[in-house]
Amino acid sequence: MPIELFFDLVYVFAITQLSHLLLAHLDLAGAAQTLLLTLAVWWAWMYATWTTNVGNPDHPVLRLTLTGMMLAGLVMSAALPQAFGDRALWFAGAYVAIQVGRALAMAVSTRTVPIGHTYRLILAWHVVAGALWIAGAVLGGVAQVTLWVAALAVEYGGPWAGYRTPYLGRSSTTDWTIDGAHMAERCQLFVIIALGESVLVTGLTLADNDHLTAATVAAFVIAFLGSVAMWWVYFDRTAEAAAEAIAESDDAGRLGRSAYTYIHIPMVMGIIITAVGDELAIAHPTGEISLGTALTVLGGPALFLAGHALFKRAVFGVVPANRLIGIAVLAAVAVLVILLPSLMPPLALGVVATLVVGAVAATDATLERARSRQLR
Repeated sequence: MPIELFFDLVYVFAITQLSHLLLAHLDLAGAAQTLLLTLAVWWAWMYATWTTNVGNPDHPVLRLTLTGMMLAGLVMSAALPQAFGDRALWFAGAYVAIQVGRALAMAVSTRTVPIGHTYRLILAWHVVAGALWIAGAVLGGVAQVTLWVAALAVEYGGPWAGYRTPYLGRSSTTDWTIDGAHMAERCQLFVIIALGESVLVTGLTLADNDHLTAATVAAFVIAFLGSVAMWWVYFDRTAEAAAEAIAESDDAGRLGRSAYTYIHIPMVMGIIITAVGDELAIAHPTGEISLGTALTVLGGPALFLAGHALFKRAVFGVVPANRLIGIAVLAAVAVLVILLPSLMPPLALGVVATLVVGAVAATDATLERARSRQLR
């Protein structure tokens, strides 16, 4: 079995921790903290993907590097619920160990080949960001938030700036020779991990419910169908076509940076938020809608569709109208139920969200069949 799949197991745990963190702190502060931590988790995983794309994951050096990253990733994931509390230093230390350790290993192992220059630049940027992560964890409070946001800004700005470093120069996307098919496959696997968390949450919520009712079972079925609909939107045709597009691109590094490294973030976050909304809807299918329920049940799918629209724009140069319509419908319903909480129960809200995403998947399939008939 490829070590990359073994490596992914850590991130199954991380996604579970993130969704539970948001569920436990369903307010503005909790959402902001979950967002910051999700960006960090995604970045650690994404850099591992770029690393295995460039190097052979079965090479002893890279295999040992991935094993060390798994251990640090497990510590990082375990610390997530208390990352802004007692385990801030645990989280920051593990995260910095992943980022700096991997960059150092690659900078050394690729020192005699052209890509080695890029990894030396990446190492410099990660060292700067790492200092901010550690300082924030030590200081705590407002300083922690400020420095961690600054650290993420440094890390996320690196690829866009070409990792420009004094005395070392910069790198260009044309220098990032990548296997486009591998990049697409790895990101598809992370989407599956996120969808798997959604399915797991719905199953566990149903299993933990001691008083099953028809409404509870209906909410469970609707949540499951919602996960299927998101899978359909992403995987039915777009994922395969996008993999072909990046594999054939003259600048695969640029497409890998934009479409996969950055634009997958709202899709993954949308799935995580949807999982939280599913849990709330299954737990209280006929209760009054709270602000948190409305924003998760409807906001999660809307964010997913927005991310997928951006993905289609980056890869194919088009923004599908059905996604924009779906987002508009979800937003309109959200406004209505926030203003009139008794308008419909969470179960009905879940039905609306699933129907909207399902309609997007259905129209995609219809348009694809129409195009196929025209080409015959």
